Amino acid sequence: MKLIIQIPCYNEEKTLGQTFADLPKHIDGVDTIEYLIINDGSRDNTVKVARELGIHHIVNFKNNKGLARGFMAGIDACLRLGADIVVNTDADNQYCGADIKKLINPILENRADIVIGERAINDTEHFSWKKKKLQRLGSWIVRLASTTDIPDAPSGFRAYSRDAALRLNVINEYTYTLETIIQAGRNRMALMSVQIRTNPETRESRLFKSMWTYVGRSASVIIRSFMIYKPLMFFGIIGSILIAFGLIFVIRFLVLFLAKEGMGHIQSLVVAGMLVMVGVQFVITGLQADIIAANKKILEDIQYRVRKSEYERK
Repeated sequence: MKLIIQIPCYNEEKTLGQTFADLPKHIDGVDTIEYLIINDGSRDNTVKVARELGIHHIVNFKNNKGLARGFMAGIDACLRLGADIVVNTDADNQYCGADIKKLINPILENRADIVIGERAINDTEHFSWKKKKLQRLGSWIVRLASTTDIPDAPSGFRAYSRDAALRLNVINEYTYTLETIIQAGRNRMALMSVQIRTNPETRESRLFKSMWTYVGRSASVIIRSFMIYKPLMFFGIIGSILIAFGLIFVIRFLVLFLAKEGMGHIQSLVVAGMLVMVGVQFVITGLQADIIAANKKILEDIQYRVRKSEYERK
C-alpha cells in the first residue's frame, strides 16, 4: 500500500518546512509514504527548500496556473507514481498532519472512496464570524447540489483512493474543492468526512483577495458545476418557477374576468404568456443538456478506462 501526500505550493519557502515536519513518516497499514509538491510558479526558494527537506517528487509549473490545475497535475503525477491513496494538504500547515492517519482509515478499511477533513469551524479562532457563517452556508448549498452530507465542503484536507482519483475531473480554474464533491455525488462515490484538527494560522489565505471575492467565485463554481452535472434539475427548477408565476397571472386574469373586471387586465395574459414560454424554453434546454450530460458520463467512463490502462502499464 503506497500513500503519496501532495502539497500545492506557491511561494511557500517560509512554511513548507513546518508543514513537512508535521506530516507522518509511518502509518500502520501503509507500506510506503512519499511526498510530492506542486510548485505553482513560485518566485521564491520553494523548490530549493523542498529538495533540502528530501521531498521525493516535484511537479513544476513555470507560471502560476491556479489551485485547480495544480491539484489535478498533482493527482496525475501521484497516479503515475503508483499511489494507492493520495492525500492533499495545504502548504501553510493549516491542517494537523497527524490526522492523516484518521483521514485514510476509511479508505484502508474499504468504507470510502473519498474522505474529507471536517474542521471545527466554530472553534477556529482566526475565522471571523462572517467567514464562519459563509462557510456553513456554502457547505449547505454544496450538500444540496451534490446530494451528499459533507459538512465542510471547502476543506482542502482530503484523501482519495486510487480508483476515485482516476475518476476525477476539474473543469473550473479556481478551486477543486467544491466541484469534486458535486461530481463525486453525481457519480455515487462513497464520500465520508472525519473530524480533524487545525493549527494556528501562519499566513493569510492566498486563494482570494477579499471575502466577497471568495463568495462570488465559489458561487459561480457551484452554479456551473450544478449546471454541468445536474442540468435537468437546474434548468427544470428555473423553468418550473417561471411557469408557476405565469399560471399565477392566468389565474389572476380569470378571477377578474369572472368578476366582470377583466377588460382592463389583458396585460396579465401577455405577461403570463411570456413567462410560460420562457419557462418551457428552460425546461427544453434542461432536457437537451441532460442528453449532453449522458454523453459526458459515457466519455468519463471511457476516460477512466484509458487512464487506468495507461497508469497500470507505467
